[in-house]
Amino acid sequence: MAERAPVIAFDRHRMTTDGEGVTTLVCFHGCPLRCKWCLNPFSFEENTRRQMLTATELYEEVKIDELYFIATNGGVTFGGGEPLLYAPFIKEFRAICGEGWHLCAETSLAVPYDKVQLASECIDIFYVDCKDTNPRIYEAYTGKGNELMMQNLEKLIGLVGAERIVLRLPLIPEYNTEEDRKNSLEILKTMGVAEFDLFTYKIKK
Repeated sequence: MAERAPVIAFDRHRMTTDGEGVTTLVCFHGCPLRCKWCLNPFSFEENTRRQMLTATELYEEVKIDELYFIATNGGVTFGGGEPLLYAPFIKEFRAICGEGWHLCAETSLAVPYDKVQLASECIDIFYVDCKDTNPRIYEAYTGKGNELMMQNLEKLIGLVGAERIVLRLPLIPEYNTEEDRKNSLEILKTMGVAEFDLFTYKIKK
């Protein structure tokens, strides 16, 4: 029986924002975290509209841009929510679209390890949203501890190599400081991470 996943949004013709070349962002419903200033709260709200698609149905939706993907080394970026919750679906999608498309995932890694392992077999680049390596800060912001994320990150580096991981490390007003982020950077570098995306959350109050 084909895997199905709850797709809540598509965003076509993205340029080098979350992957090489031209990409289509596919957002899934469902997230294990409850970040205080979540950018996409609709990704876990129960009343959010969603399409339960098979991998083949998703392929039919996004293949219209295949020429752009191939010409620019682009493809599909899976986001959400937490896309690795649907790792079996993504693996099916890879089998359908083939190796010519570049597949990326924007993930918190706050999922069971078997999902991470399966995703490592079909995702080209992982954009890992770390938040902070300090357990206290991470839990205050996300509602959960960061042990699973840190363990999965270490294992993912072993599975795919640091060159396939971009670590997103934000400065979050009222939750962490530049010093906190500096400490996180040092810890992550000792783990082998080499590419970082550093930015500051802009909070509307």
